[in-house]
Amino acid sequence: MPVFYDTHAHLDYPDFANELPQMIERAQAAGIQKIISIGTTIESSRRAIQLAETYENVFAVAGWHPSDAMDAPKDLKTPLRELARHPKVVAIGETGMDYYRLPSKNGGTPADDEKYKQRQTEIFQEQLELAAELGLNCVIHQRDSFEDTFRLIQPFAEKVKGVFHCFGGTMNELNRVLEIGSLVSFTGILTFKNGQNIRDALAAAPAGRFMFETDCPFLAPIPYRGKRCEPAYVKEITEVAAQVKGCSLEELSQWTCQTAEAFFPKMKTA
Repeated sequence: MPVFYDTHAHLDYPDFANELPQMIERAQAAGIQKIISIGTTIESSRRAIQLAETYENVFAVAGWHPSDAMDAPKDLKTPLRELARHPKVVAIGETGMDYYRLPSKNGGTPADDEKYKQRQTEIFQEQLELAAELGLNCVIHQRDSFEDTFRLIQPFAEKVKGVFHCFGGTMNELNRVLEIGSLVSFTGILTFKNGQNIRDALAAAPAGRFMFETDCPFLAPIPYRGKRCEPAYVKEITEVAAQVKGCSLEELSQWTCQTAEAFFPKMKTA
């Protein structure tokens, strides 16, 4: 059976609390050999690390999500630095920019929007600086914010690579990400009827420059769309991806697992 990795899962979410061992067993049975649990706050990152300590095939990413920017501590680097030194923390993130839920969309003012964007900028910058300091790469979140996200990561291109997770951008955005040495990652949206733009992006992405993820519990692929997603469903994503790329599952496995281990080198050595 071809082996694949789920490079972006939220295993610490309550959706999985009652059946984590069984869910991880289902993933292994489906050939999903390694899973990366993504932190979104300090506490979430700690939970991800605890899961990585509990399960041999689980790894962690420590960071602070932009949607929670206004709750970020003034000193974010110190606790993240401590967490990131754990041998199974393979990257910094999930970090980046998100303008999907601006305060003005929920009764706030344009001034509130600017404060929100500024705080997101600050914590993204801090996490990029920390990644550069520690020699780690970043898991990048961007929603309705590509230009600002790209502007902030571009100066770090010599020291930090980013994986633009759940990629759904334009071909121009794909090319710009690849030009600075960063990568993209594809979710179950690849399988959706309205996901042709995602399939086009995958078709254009060279081998060695993309990975797969579930972003579970979100974005379950066909035929599970609308249900809770889980790491085992990488299998359905890769079956569609192989058709898009015109390659075998074995080739796709080799490309994406090697890419993941190069991007997350601590995952290979742990």
